[in-house]
Amino acid sequence: MGKAKSPRRVADNEALSVGTQIRGSAQKLNLVAALIRGRKVEDAMNVLAFSKKAMAVDVRKVLASAVANAENNHNLDVDALVIQEASVGKSISMKRWHARGRGKSTRIVKPFSRIRIVVREQEEEA
Repeated sequence: MGKAKSPRRVADNEALSVGTQIRGSAQKLNLVAALIRGRKVEDAMNVLAFSKKAMAVDVRKVLASAVANAENNHNLDVDALVIQEASVGKSISMKRWHARGRGKSTRIVKPFSRIRIVVREQEEEA
């Protein structure tokens, strides 16, 4: 019997990809995501390739995955894709400690972030 199929979380002309364990704070990741919001996919890939931000590498991988999902799973035209959404959130935080003087210690927090990228096939304007 089994359970019913869950509905798609995005529209029929959209594809989705999520990166869940990106090492770094959500604030820094959001700076990179702001560079690509609303751009065409080809333009966004170029921006990420030449960005000096370290997280641009991980964002580029997630964007490439969203493009591959659009092409292979949803039969969308890769040349007409536009980034509809690039949202960032917090994930886990690893807690570590660092020894200090007089037998004390300091907490070190190593945050992880997540990014959700939705690409949409845009109709060509005539």
